[in-house]
Amino acid sequence: MAKCDVCFRQCEIPEGKLGFCGARTCVNGEISQASYGRITSLALDPVEKKPLARFYPGSLILSAGSYGCNLRCPFCQNYAISWSEEAFRSAEAAEVISPGELARTAAWYREKGNIGVAFTYNEPLIGYEYILDTARLVKDLGMKVVLVTNGTASLSVLNRLAPYIDAMNIDLKGFTDRYYREILKGDRRMVMDFIEAAVQVCHVELTTLIIPGENDTEEETARMCGWISGLKDREGKVTGRNIPLHISRFFPRFMMQDRDATDVSLIYRLAETARKYLNYVYTGNC
Repeated sequence: MAKCDVCFRQCEIPEGKLGFCGARTCVNGEISQASYGRITSLALDPVEKKPLARFYPGSLILSAGSYGCNLRCPFCQNYAISWSEEAFRSAEAAEVISPGELARTAAWYREKGNIGVAFTYNEPLIGYEYILDTARLVKDLGMKVVLVTNGTASLSVLNRLAPYIDAMNIDLKGFTDRYYREILKGDRRMVMDFIEAAVQVCHVELTTLIIPGENDTEEETARMCGWISGLKDREGKVTGRNIPLHISRFFPRFMMQDRDATDVSLIYRLAETARKYLNYVYTGNC
């Protein structure tokens, strides 16, 4: 048995078993990545789809995903490859792509406008070892590395990856401990600490999906954006007002089909609230 240090769960994983995320295991008394190289999804996407609005707009990026997640969002849109029963059943059948193969594929698509590799679709940081090995090769090719993450990871993981990451989109899913704890099975403080550190090492954009009846008040949006606006860059200067925020509309998905899609007018109203604190606010799924 060994303890995993990736996130707040600190899973004690018995030999040959899996942690909560389904992608980390214990082999010979040491934690390792069970999902290493197992790619479930691969696509050449517009960078705006990550979403990144202010990082090489108009470009394409090779997007790769594996399986597993350390949250349990009941509205997950990628549940089929992330943490559903289907995802874990099919995990062993996922295609194995080495770091070198993925880097070479990214380079092959450079002529089509590809700028690098984005690790996305599931939670990438639970497989940081594969990201680290691949990112080094991608950077050697002069290309970019992007993470699309829920930010539920320790700062030690961020520090290992930081030299090789150019941009992140991080989910700040809400701004109450209740929402993170009861709905997402997560830890808001860990995400806030991760964001605070990430903005000091690379370009960061944030995304908040607005769930009716959960995180949809102007008061919560104001508190969240007030906190974002006070974030500091690596020189210690307060620059949080320039962090882009994507406020996105919810649609019934997966295990949360008990409510309607978020009203478009609410998204626009919360965006106006956010703009009192932030310079770059985008609405999504409207």
